[in-house]
Amino acid sequence: MTDSEFNTAMAHFYRGEVSRSNTWRSRLDATTNWAVVTTGAALTFVFGTVDHSPAVILILTWLVLLFLFIEARRYRYYELWSYRVRLLETNHFAPQLSAGSLERPGWAERLVESLHHPRFPITLLEAVGRRYRRNYAPLFLVLAVAWIVKLAIHPSAVTGWQAFLGRAAIGPIHGGFVVAAGVVFNALLIALGVLTVGLRESEGEVFGAAPKGFRRLGARLAAATREALEVDLAARAPWPAGRKHLAFVISDKIQEIGGPLLAELDRGVTLLKGTGMFSGREHGIMMCVVRGRQVTRLKEIVYRNDPKAFVVVTGVQDVRGEGFRPLEA
Repeated sequence: MTDSEFNTAMAHFYRGEVSRSNTWRSRLDATTNWAVVTTGAALTFVFGTVDHSPAVILILTWLVLLFLFIEARRYRYYELWSYRVRLLETNHFAPQLSAGSLERPGWAERLVESLHHPRFPITLLEAVGRRYRRNYAPLFLVLAVAWIVKLAIHPSAVTGWQAFLGRAAIGPIHGGFVVAAGVVFNALLIALGVLTVGLRESEGEVFGAAPKGFRRLGARLAAATREALEVDLAARAPWPAGRKHLAFVISDKIQEIGGPLLAELDRGVTLLKGTGMFSGREHGIMMCVVRGRQVTRLKEIVYRNDPKAFVVVTGVQDVRGEGFRPLEA
């Protein structure tokens, strides 16, 4: 096979794998649609009249859980095709587009092994956790709130805790046991969503650097919230330590300031050259991305070495690029 024929074959193979991944991606959306439509229809039925039993919501909860496992299984198939697509993109096409992009050793053997013996690249636990955070956490929250509201308002406003437990009872099963089971069920789901944030075998997702030590739990909570609600807690934190900052330091004492910044803050520093419009003198401009808690330390380092330096600090939404080490939460 000539090089031209090989490249043509790889292009067709790549298109086929992309088509497969797109097919399974659409199946993921279909499963989510089933869960949303079923939830909406069932809640409409339950709240339609006061006589409809709140137990329907509990049955619906188990049905949505079944949808979650079906979607997790489909997600694993999607990841299988995405795994092959990423192997081709990063090791076959990227080196052809850029001389600085290198192949990873053994990528062809990994692709051949995947073709001969297909295996899911991620575990079922990782798949369930990610689909729960991405789509199903809000659904389970809605179901839990709807069940509580149904018990509280139908057939009339509840008058006390014992009355609430009486309405929660299902046949011979005491209401207290039903409530406790519901709390444990949702607590286990939340724990599943948080504890599986660190599972990152997926090839079709974009991840930042994994934090270490005690920061890991906070980072997992933030990541779970970001996936479920699309809200970045760190970026919206009211305290400065939760934010990223870009500092510009204008000074003539580049080495005296740059060295301590590298050593004491453990952050990279980029040096630019600039000319003052008024004075016509050339100055060094150092750029450094720091955490909020490091801003005060940065100013101390700068003014300790050059009291006449200018420091400009501005908030940063996101920083990406090859070689940049993400800030820990």
